Amino acid sequence: MSKKFKIMCVNAGSSSLKFKLYEMDEKASSAKKLSDKAKYLTTLTSGIVERIGHEDAIFTIKKPGGYKNTKILPVKDHGVAVDLVLKGLIEEHVIKDLSEIDGIGNRIVQGGSYFNDSHIFDKDTAEKIKSLIPLDPLHAQAHLTCYEAFKKALPKVGEVAVFDTAFHQTMEPKEYMYALPYEYYEKYGVRRYGAHGTSHKYLSTVVREKYLPRKKHTNIITLHIGSGASLAAIKDGKVIATSMGLTPLAGVMMGSRTGDIDPSCMPYLCHCTGKSADEIYDIYNHKSGILGISGISNDTRDVEEAYRKGDKKAKLAIEMYASRIADYIFMYYGKLGSVDMIVCSAGVFENAPLYRSLTFKLCEKGLGIKIDEKKNQEIRLGKEGFISAKNSKIPVVVIPTDEELMIALDTARILKL
Repeated sequence: MSKKFKIMCVNAGSSSLKFKLYEMDEKASSAKKLSDKAKYLTTLTSGIVERIGHEDAIFTIKKPGGYKNTKILPVKDHGVAVDLVLKGLIEEHVIKDLSEIDGIGNRIVQGGSYFNDSHIFDKDTAEKIKSLIPLDPLHAQAHLTCYEAFKKALPKVGEVAVFDTAFHQTMEPKEYMYALPYEYYEKYGVRRYGAHGTSHKYLSTVVREKYLPRKKHTNIITLHIGSGASLAAIKDGKVIATSMGLTPLAGVMMGSRTGDIDPSCMPYLCHCTGKSADEIYDIYNHKSGILGISGISNDTRDVEEAYRKGDKKAKLAIEMYASRIADYIFMYYGKLGSVDMIVCSAGVFENAPLYRSLTFKLCEKGLGIKIDEKKNQEIRLGKEGFISAKNSKIPVVVIPTDEELMIALDTARILKL
């Protein structure tokens, strides 16, 4: 009988903590394809702690079969959230004892130039992440707090840091460097790092194994389009370009982020409004994008509802959003030279046919992409499949992403479970 072990996957946001506990069969490590590895993983529970730092935080835990329990209670910080989750595993009879947990995988947003792969989360790793707090002030401290809390509760259990930036480390200097004085790169590490790397890696791996198994060389464009959004150009399984930059603010327009913007907007707006650079930067991150243009919401569903009622600003926001994504598709087609497949994923592009349709309509003349609107309407809410028409020059497929699966597999690999 093969050995089984349990891995906790953790995704700490600025005010949230998502988690999923897997039971994994050791056969997963020897399986060659990602799809085969996935067969040896079973989800025991999942959930989230929301509104961390508030008196009315929300703790939700789910189990297979539709079970769900939600509590509203004070949660001071991420350390308290970790204790709440671990206590919940026992109370909900997911496990009998915390000693059953064999590994902990932590999603880390920013790994800088230090890491091109997942890594043992130890004191040295923690110090490197701490040094990167200026590049990721919203998440880095939360990651470190969770690491320490798990270490305190489970001192003998190995932890792994799975970096969003690692998959993008294959970019060449001509792609990741900014046209600033070179010393800023040498002294301060100012360069393009990208984000959502775990998702882009999952999507490109699925495409190469499932959809393009006979092709020795592959050119793929992956679209991780959610509230935060990024694209990647992937040649033979390696990233050659990605849209997010030094931080997740760069690239395409997003739910509340500007995406690419003329740098001179910053000093000009500071002069016009009397606001500080930090205040304008906060607006760039939290009050811009679809929210800023529509004046309605950063949630694409709310803006789509207004769009269908004829709201002019909602229409403008959605048209800008589709246009910015299409711009990057064209650019990445040029970098790759040809494209075997385009992949849609994450919250918006997994579930919102309108946004996909408008985006690819802009690519029809130049790239010959044609969408089958019947398929486009059907493929959503967790479904996987093609939304492109048979005569489309480039096939377009929707694949729900699975970052937790990748975190679990990397944790097992790094810990040699």
